[in-house]
Amino acid sequence: MRVPIYVVNMRGQPLMPTTQRKGKKLLKEGNAQVVQRCPFTVQLNYATGESRQPIKLGVDIGYTNIGFSAKTETLEVISGTLNLRHDVSKKLEEKRRHRRARRSRLGYRPPRFNNRTRPEGWLAPSIQHKQDSHIRLVDKLETLLPIPFKKIEVANFDEHKMQYPEISGIEYQQGELQGYEVREYLLDKWGRTCAYCGKTNVPLEVEHIVPKSRGGTDRVSNLTLSCRKCNLKKGNKTAEEFGYPHIQQQATQPLKAPACLNTIRWRIVEQLGAEHTYGYITKYQRNKLGLEKSHINDAFVIVGGSNQERCRPYEVMQVRRNNRSIQKNRRGFKPSIRRQRYQLQPHDLVTYNGKRYKVKGVFNYGTWVRLSDSNGKVVNTNIKNVELLKYGKGLIFTFKNN
Repeated sequence: MRVPIYVVNMRGQPLMPTTQRKGKKLLKEGNAQVVQRCPFTVQLNYATGESRQPIKLGVDIGYTNIGFSAKTETLEVISGTLNLRHDVSKKLEEKRRHRRARRSRLGYRPPRFNNRTRPEGWLAPSIQHKQDSHIRLVDKLETLLPIPFKKIEVANFDEHKMQYPEISGIEYQQGELQGYEVREYLLDKWGRTCAYCGKTNVPLEVEHIVPKSRGGTDRVSNLTLSCRKCNLKKGNKTAEEFGYPHIQQQATQPLKAPACLNTIRWRIVEQLGAEHTYGYITKYQRNKLGLEKSHINDAFVIVGGSNQERCRPYEVMQVRRNNRSIQKNRRGFKPSIRRQRYQLQPHDLVTYNGKRYKVKGVFNYGTWVRLSDSNGKVVNTNIKNVELLKYGKGLIFTFKNN
């Protein structure tokens, strides 16, 4: 597939992309320099005109993946999928535990609960991260290409209909727990017995069919009752992994994704100043063109793609920019906080003995580095023997494997 070379002018503003042949010629003649390796971007060393063709960007918003595709009248100039992080809630919970433990241990101030206000438009941090990721991706693409037009697919998810397809009328106001308290509802639903071993007349505990650590929620459809012994034995397994697939089938699909997208879809459209379309239109056009279902193809259709020549898609990964942690030393030594950032961080791209490697991590107080090549071979060497090519933080672009 075709791989465009992205071009910026002397002021760093994006110009129209060029071909690999022209890009190599510019570099060989000294008329350009490399400013980014993936996506491969060069900066011109001479003044040039500002004429540009109209480039349109389509974005297929999502909870797990974001599809994007940009095109001119004749060519697709960039496309790919951004894989979103799913550890934000877990990291926040971990931070909360550390903070509470520190306050309990040090006792430097009492906890405060009544002085916390939320500004207008506040979102939960995990949902805010999803929204910011969409904005950050578009901002990144606008540094590579002149994009005056953006179009985004918005979808309205009926969460009740997804869970109960036959629901209608007043039933929308009558939830599953109508007239019940959660524990009483579960006792009636499961016949006051352990859902796994069938024991009765024993203390029963509320248990998650899909554990919260595995993405399960506190929705009543994901809850069951079990005795203490079964609860401990099940541990972090789902009910199906524990050997009870019929119980797993009773847990309806989680609604985290629809609820999140219903919250952020119009915010993204407004913040980007983009036009919008709907999922049923995208599906009709995709089927009309005979394209398979994928985030990239959806984004291509959203932006009005038809017979344009496609390009090789990227797979984009999000990596945390900061990863400071407390170093816990041996017993008898108090913990020390590493305040100085090491020279190299995980995912950085370096050269060693004329070959490219990716950094897995550093050790020995940052003086040695652990590298891995494309085949997964691991090499340890002193940090003085490697040369940095590219920092591996933020959005990392790699070519998608076909």
